[in-house]
Amino acid sequence: MEIKVWTEGSLEVKATDGTHNGVMDEPVDKGGKGAGLSPRQTVLAALGGCTAMTLKLYSARKGWPLEDVAVRVTLEEPERSAEDQTKRFTQHVELIGDLDDAQRERLQQIAGRCPVHRILEGPNAFEEVLVEPAEA
Repeated sequence: MEIKVWTEGSLEVKATDGTHNGVMDEPVDKGGKGAGLSPRQTVLAALGGCTAMTLKLYSARKGWPLEDVAVRVTLEEPERSAEDQTKRFTQHVELIGDLDDAQRERLQQIAGRCPVHRILEGPNAFEEVLVEPAEA
């Protein structure tokens, strides 16, 4: 999987996978133009969106009456000086449809198994490689 991301003279960042395009930016009070979600907000949106899609797909496969899903994602980050540096993601999942208690409980379990959730929980390794600018 690959995404190309670039700036054009400001904090506004454009992204593409070759087919779909997106924009990220910082709020005006942080030096951006407020033209899109911030990078942190984009991560939260990816987690919540992936969770909603995973629940819809799972329910459809099971033939369950899940009509819609709404997810509110929050992130609590510790102070830099805190001993425990664990970042806490919380997903508040609203399941809309005539589901019984067993179905709702199973969907709560499935919510923690979406692909983005698995990426974020790691383990992860990062590498930054500098390359020469592409010719115009």
